[in-house]
Amino acid sequence: MANAASGMAVHDDCKLKFLELKAKRTYRFIVFKIEEKQKQVIVEKLGEPTKSYEDFTASLPADECRYAVYDFDFVTEENCQKSRIFSLPGLPTLQE
Repeated sequence: MANAASGMAVHDDCKLKFLELKAKRTYRFIVFKIEEKQKQVIVEKLGEPTKSYEDFTASLPADECRYAVYDFDFVTEENCQKSRIFSLPGLPTLQE
């Protein structure tokens, strides 16, 4: 497990799943949560590639904080299919 400067550990599975999303597009989104008892960030939910943005937002709890990454597909003005990964609110330790 990698340790952040805050002392909170990030479970190895978090980085593995993020790399799978980034390289293989295995998931549409990943939701991470802080496991208070274990003092670590863990994977809470994996969204299959067929899931929508609405599925993603529905997987987020209304009254608790979560970290997440979402693979957004779009078409440019030049009619090119593109994809961009967004992190909410930000997961720099996963991208390093």
